Amino acid sequence: MRRRIEQPRFVAALREVNESLEAAWREFRATAGVEAGGPDDERELARVVLQDPSEFDWRVVDAALTKLSCDGCGNGLGAGPVGCHPCDQANGFRFAARETDRPAVPPGNEHAIRVSSAVARTRDRYSPRARCGYEVFLPDLLAGELPTTPEAQALKAIINTRTDDQLESVTTYEELIRR
Repeated sequence: MRRRIEQPRFVAALREVNESLEAAWREFRATAGVEAGGPDDERELARVVLQDPSEFDWRVVDAALTKLSCDGCGNGLGAGPVGCHPCDQANGFRFAARETDRPAVPPGNEHAIRVSSAVARTRDRYSPRARCGYEVFLPDLLAGELPTTPEAQALKAIINTRTDDQLESVTTYEELIRR
């Protein structure tokens, strides 16, 4: 059985998110006058961003996290195991950043992308129940869709009836309903 994280639809969505983070970082780095390929300068710039993440777009903050390693666990900052204090703190930083809805999408779509992509990119920090809904909807969110509150509640109710193995193998909302 193939896992969701191996499915082309999910892989493409995650690639799109990562590319948007890198594009935001490149633009920010250029504006800050930091040369590409200067890892010490980029790390210092990332540290500056994390001193006050509320001053920056969430994509810049998330990209900054990828430029740093955790002193506590050695993983990417914010991507280490739950309970690693520096990673827990950095993971919280990502949610202090600004988010601006994209044009022609429902209000709240950008927030949903932000949360879904954070879960998908640091999936080991979250339970299969948390991962399933966020990951399944990520491609649709990137396409500009947003489930209504009743749809999200119905999805959560279905997720709560499934086993961890079932949740890990689901690749679409329709598949989740059928299982």
